[in-house]
Order: sequence, then C-alpha cells, then structure tokens
Amino acid sequence: MQDKIKGEGNEIKGKVKEEAGKLGGDKSTEISGKMDQAKGEMQEKVGDAKLKVDR
Repeated sequence: MQDKIKGEGNEIKGKVKEEAGKLGGDKSTEISGKMDQAKGEMQEKVGDAKLKVDR
C-alpha cells in the first residue's frame, strides 16, 4: 500500500513540475516532471503487484 501512495505522490509532483517547466520554458524541469510521473507509475504497479501477492 505504501508503494501505491508514494507512486501517486510522485505522479502528482511530476505533473506539477512538468507544467511549471512548460510555463517557465524550462525543458529540464519539464523532463524531470515526466520522469517523476514515470517513476510514480512504476511504484503504483509495484504496489498493485504486492497487494495481489498478499491476497
């Protein structure tokens, strides 16, 4: 469950960073935001897998 929550947090953080990068014209921040989102998605998938195994 903790992986899932961390994943959601990283996705949200990534979306905010991506938008801030777009608004500010900072490609580095935009890309970093996309990477955070991808990390978050992977964490959520790990969390889902762990929940299935525990059942």
